[in-house]
Amino acid sequence: MACRRPIVFTVCRKREGLFYLILKTEILLVVALLAAIAGFAFEETLLETGQIAALAGALALVLAIVFASMRVAHHAEMLAAKVGDPYGTMILTLSAVLVEVIILAIMMGSETSPTLVRDTIYSAVMLDINGILGLAALLGGLKHGEQPYNDDSSRTYCVMILTAMGISMIVPEFVPAAKWHFYSAFTIVAMVTLYTLFLKMQVGAHSYFFSYSYPKRSRAPGTDKPDAGEPVTAAIAILIAGVVVIGVLAEIMSGLLSAGLKESGAPPVMTAIVVAAISASPEIMTAMRAALANRMQAVVNIALGASLSTVILTVPVMEAIALYTGQPFVMAMTPVQTVMVAITLIVAAINLNDGETNAIEGMTHFVLFATFIMLSLIGL
Repeated sequence: MACRRPIVFTVCRKREGLFYLILKTEILLVVALLAAIAGFAFEETLLETGQIAALAGALALVLAIVFASMRVAHHAEMLAAKVGDPYGTMILTLSAVLVEVIILAIMMGSETSPTLVRDTIYSAVMLDINGILGLAALLGGLKHGEQPYNDDSSRTYCVMILTAMGISMIVPEFVPAAKWHFYSAFTIVAMVTLYTLFLKMQVGAHSYFFSYSYPKRSRAPGTDKPDAGEPVTAAIAILIAGVVVIGVLAEIMSGLLSAGLKESGAPPVMTAIVVAAISASPEIMTAMRAALANRMQAVVNIALGASLSTVILTVPVMEAIALYTGQPFVMAMTPVQTVMVAITLIVAAINLNDGETNAIEGMTHFVLFATFIMLSLIGL
């Protein structure tokens, strides 16, 4: 009997140590959770105070969502490091798309703009290909010169993105309004079919398309020794918790953001850019680390994989919601958006055709990203 109290005390100390360790490592997720509680408590007060207060509250919640998404991406990276490419990159991009779909679905409940889905997908593609890939190739090129990767992956991604965006965001311009539900159902089937085949290629016989052999001394970006032994179950549990927190934050943020931007003169696409930037924020840091570590294959997989996943997974989910509610979204891109997407994919096809990137190629994409921002600011 004398030994039981020390054993219980030791177990309790271990549990307390584990709790404080989790609290310390997941401080950003804790901050996001506290922000969600505060937002839920003070949402009505902020809305009644005025437009500036609502906008300030929305910006604070956007920051909290970024914090939570960073932890989601971190644990996705830990899972990715365990399973390796191409499965690892697939986990990372799918986690980002999941965040985007959740935010979009929640915001569509309170957002009256029928173009939000279209503008968000367009903004995500511009941000992923021109922003992330452009900046990563620019910085990596300035540091390492030419950076090699597997050009099979870039060609596959580009043709898939062009096909998916053509079917879901260019052809709808010519579909009669009375027949939208037929084409919407077709789009869902087409996107699911495309992604099923792509997934079979990515994890099956053609998985070598999406990988590149680097020297063993190089280590995958984002994988450090303390976290390499993190249990898979813990990573999955925290990842799910982060997604739930993001959903709660998005619900509150959407109302505050709509009230803050109402009659402010801000371009309608600004809301879409915010959603795209939130979902892409963890990918940006991961891609920059990979580029500076001279691992351009990871950058290509992240940037182009995220673009493809955004189109090919977001479209069927949102089209299914449109069919369920009977209210179609405007999916056809504007002429300016169509031209920007066409230029982007043509430039990407030329730049990513030789298996190496450099600073000049990165700069061309980054200038296109700056053009996208400029056009958005003037309402185009």
